[in-house]
Amino acid sequence: MFRKLDDSISVAGQIAPADIADAAAQGFAMIINNRPDGEQPGQPGGDEMAAAARAAGLDYRAIPITHAGFSDDQVAAMRDALDAARGPVLAFCRSGTRSTFAWALAQLAAGEDPATLQAKAANAGYDIAPLLR
Repeated sequence: MFRKLDDSISVAGQIAPADIADAAAQGFAMIINNRPDGEQPGQPGGDEMAAAARAAGLDYRAIPITHAGFSDDQVAAMRDALDAARGPVLAFCRSGTRSTFAWALAQLAAGEDPATLQAKAANAGYDIAPLLR
C-alpha cells in the first residue's frame, strides 16, 4: 500500500483515517495530504485526516494539488514539510503520482540529481520523466 521512494518518504493512493495508525506503527512521523477535499465522492476530508494524524501522534500537512498542475508555492510547501519532518513522511493523493511529483519537484528545487530521483521514483512504480523535459 505504501510505496517507498527513499528512507525519508513513501507515497500512497488515498488512505483512510484508520490507515494512519498503521502508518504510525510503521514509523512514519508526518502525513502529507496532496489531495484537495471533494475531489471524489466518499473521500475522507482533510479535517478528518488531520484529526486522525493528531490522534496517532503524527504531524500533518495539507498541500492540495489539483490536476491543473503544480505552483511554486506548492513545491515550496512540500520542501518545507519535508525539511520539518521529524522522521519518515507518508504523502498521499488519489494514486500517489501527484505526491511523487511534488516530492521530485521539491528535491529538484533543492538541487538533487534528476537521474537519482528518476531511479527512486521508478523503483516505486512512478515515472517522473515528464518533469525532467
